[in-house]
Amino acid sequence: MTSADVEKVRGLESHLLGMEQVAIQTQHHFHAGLYSRTIRIPAGVMITGALINIPTLLIVSGHVTVFIGGETLELKGYHIVPGQAGRKQVFVAHADTDLTMTFATQAKTVEDAESEFTNQPTALMSRQQSNDLTITTGE
Repeated sequence: MTSADVEKVRGLESHLLGMEQVAIQTQHHFHAGLYSRTIRIPAGVMITGALINIPTLLIVSGHVTVFIGGETLELKGYHIVPGQAGRKQVFVAHADTDLTMTFATQAKTVEDAESEFTNQPTALMSRQQSNDLTITTGE
């Protein structure tokens, strides 16, 4: 993804912040050296993501259009997408859509994991809301 693509997303993000915001819960999971975070985007909602600094896997389940890397893709059904470092995405949900991002980490807290994948952790929805769910196993 080019710096020009990231700036396009930031411009859209600035515009969207002036609109009514939708509360989206984040579910956090720690297991076997992996961190995963899942959100559900309601149908008809557009969101922008944080700038992701590390490679991750993104699991998409639903029907969504995503802008990434200078192109727009429509995804229907279930997809596992390798996500490159340096990306900032836009998602438009055509149906309720679940997104799960996962990566290997030594982090033990949500805050540490979030700080690992982005330089903007305080801008994340999970830092703005108190309705998140965290599951940690002893594995």
